[in-house]
Amino acid sequence: MRSPINLSTSQHLNPMNNVIAIDGPGGAGKSSVSRLVGRRLGYLHVDSGALYRIMTWQCLVRGVDTSDPAAVAALAADVDIECRPEDGAIAYYVGGEAPGDRIRTPEINAHASAVATVKEVRDRVTAILRAMTRHGNLVVEGRDITTAVFPDSPARFYLTASAEARARRRQKEEIEKGIANQSAEAVKASLLARDRIDSTRRYAPLRKADGAIEIDSSDMTLEQVVDAVMAALPAEWTAQGNL
Repeated sequence: MRSPINLSTSQHLNPMNNVIAIDGPGGAGKSSVSRLVGRRLGYLHVDSGALYRIMTWQCLVRGVDTSDPAAVAALAADVDIECRPEDGAIAYYVGGEAPGDRIRTPEINAHASAVATVKEVRDRVTAILRAMTRHGNLVVEGRDITTAVFPDSPARFYLTASAEARARRRQKEEIEKGIANQSAEAVKASLLARDRIDSTRRYAPLRKADGAIEIDSSDMTLEQVVDAVMAALPAEWTAQGNL
């Protein structure tokens, strides 16, 4: 097992490693698709959204006003995030502790957009994500992976789905994790509000990157979406995987 490495600062990238970049709004299936693609290929799954949730969690824990960009920026420079390759994914630790579902609550959801709009936060997270290429081949999911973090990857995808389908999936996910306390309509409203903020923010807004392959998963099964991603990858990448 590889030893833990702190990726708090930018490190040299390994240009020889492959990166599959997957963007899209919440509930579009990015996490499930990315995990399965990673398993098929033996790539490490990277959840970039968890890094923004960690920043938000730390703001709330430390009493930082998430509506104050300067205060959020100062905290972003101070949070020590350790990244460890574990069980086919990158796991995150803060102060030696895994956040777990504490970063998946409605309270975090309510504050995450404000934190994620702060340039210094996005710059810090981008540096951490780029440094992960030292660990090997990656499948990275998020909202600006194809446009800002890994814009030169030959494997870039934009997953989308109807608001209704996304809300159903997100509510099901929350129920399975035992943290659900919102109606389906409330979940849908939250997702649409996040969409508006993410797509209109000044720095690295959510959008379909030029050249990225769009997949609407509204009426597709998880396996069908994974198959579509796999079929669009460079042939030499899939030849190396466990198909």
